[in-house]
Amino acid sequence: MIEVKNLTKQFGSRLAVDHLNFRVETGQIYGFLGPNGAGKTTTMNMMTGYLGATEGEVMINGHDILDEPEEARKQIGYLPELPPLYQEMTVTEYLRFAADLKQIPKDKKKHMVEEAMGVARIMDVKDRLIKNLSKGYKQRVGLAQAVLGFPEVIILDEPTVGLDPRQIIEIRDVIKSLGKKHTVILSSHILSEVSAVCDHIMIISHGKLVASDTPENLTRMMEGTNEIELTARGSRNQVQEILKPLTELEYVNIKPSSEEKSVDILLQTEKTVDVREKLFFAFAAAGVPLVTMKTSDRSLEDIFIELTEKDDTAAGLQETDQAEETQPEKEAE
Repeated sequence: MIEVKNLTKQFGSRLAVDHLNFRVETGQIYGFLGPNGAGKTTTMNMMTGYLGATEGEVMINGHDILDEPEEARKQIGYLPELPPLYQEMTVTEYLRFAADLKQIPKDKKKHMVEEAMGVARIMDVKDRLIKNLSKGYKQRVGLAQAVLGFPEVIILDEPTVGLDPRQIIEIRDVIKSLGKKHTVILSSHILSEVSAVCDHIMIISHGKLVASDTPENLTRMMEGTNEIELTARGSRNQVQEILKPLTELEYVNIKPSSEEKSVDILLQTEKTVDVREKLFFAFAAAGVPLVTMKTSDRSLEDIFIELTEKDDTAAGLQETDQAEETQPEKEAE
């Protein structure tokens, strides 16, 4: 089990990780999601002891990663986004070297190295120099290093980067099989991958945890709303004026359309509210034709975008407030 308490990382004036708190239970696959710059990799580096925290603690099966780094790291296998490979070694030489670093007993080393290569499906390149491998195979060598010794917790940062579609499917199968015996934390930008593989999803934005639940519960949580997608042959200003009287609308997003002289509109209402007739008559009365109107189902991508967009808006407002608060002081100076 992993327990993260009040985890914070500050780089100068920038708060990369903002007082994170979460628990990772044994024997599950966790997906760690977030836009670029959200703090995912920084959090993983602190969880594995590669980076010190400004504040907070990380407990790995009861061992504090800062106070007991050796004991805690024995519980972890880690694949960074850029695997630290020795290019002049063969695959077998590198994994034997990694086994020595992990203090795997000599009588078990050969078997464990072969087992790790089998899991990562790299037996066919075991005698080749790492520098001569494709990016996909290098990623697999990094995965083999992470699972070597089969630690209780395996942390994978973007494990399918650089792999072709067939390899991605194979690695997904590997991750699923690992999840039967190990706790796996998987960072990825591929939302369909996380949805297909993970038992639990954590979404991080601006260094803060904005959601943590199963894929099914996240979807159910957002099903309290109806979504309607429209395309209208008119301008943004016209559409805004048409929609302004409709108090039932909880969320409105207007953007340019691929249709000429049109805009695409995404609307949300409460689950029990149906505004389609009102919308039709409002647009007709304004002389703005509706090209399309349809209701849409919520996907993990929709949930991800909405949660992170809300956090972006909140962060922007907070920065504006802070700027307004500090402005009088600057003027006074």
